Amino acid sequence: MIRLEHFHKQDFDLLISWIDSPEFLMQWSGIDFNYPLDEEQLNQYIKGANEENSTVYIYKVVLDKTNETIGHISLNNIDLKNRSASIGKVLIGNTHFRGKGLGQKMVVELLKIAFNNLSLHRVGLGVYAFNEPAIKSYEKVGFVKEGLLRDYRKMDDAYWSLWQMSILEDEWIKIFN
Repeated sequence: MIRLEHFHKQDFDLLISWIDSPEFLMQWSGIDFNYPLDEEQLNQYIKGANEENSTVYIYKVVLDKTNETIGHISLNNIDLKNRSASIGKVLIGNTHFRGKGLGQKMVVELLKIAFNNLSLHRVGLGVYAFNEPAIKSYEKVGFVKEGLLRDYRKMDDAYWSLWQMSILEDEWIKIFN
């Protein structure tokens, strides 16, 4: 149904087109980028990524049936010594494909890389508390809420709280093997 392929410079324009507001950029990337997203920022983002022994793998999400790129996801903060990493920048950019369970499939594909290929023990992520569809999606895949970081980010005149979530390798094995 979907596959993950490494994210490259030729994918920049499509990703940039999906990020249409400062709020959406903050929801997608936290403070990693400034609005408007541009090629210079993305060049820095991919520097050193997707190489052997890299600490970050960045992917575009492609529909098998049509070869259309519909999303983006990354595995970062890869620490092979402690066997841990974080999922970040989860996005179904093409709004037509949102709400169809593809976010879960993207995360499962990335967890296969994390647990099966990299032999990690723990994979974490952060999700803003108001993003209930994403939280439910992560819980369906096996992520557990670890704690709420209250008023974690300021966006205009509001504060956004962030749930820290994780899945461990034994939980992954119980669910997917």
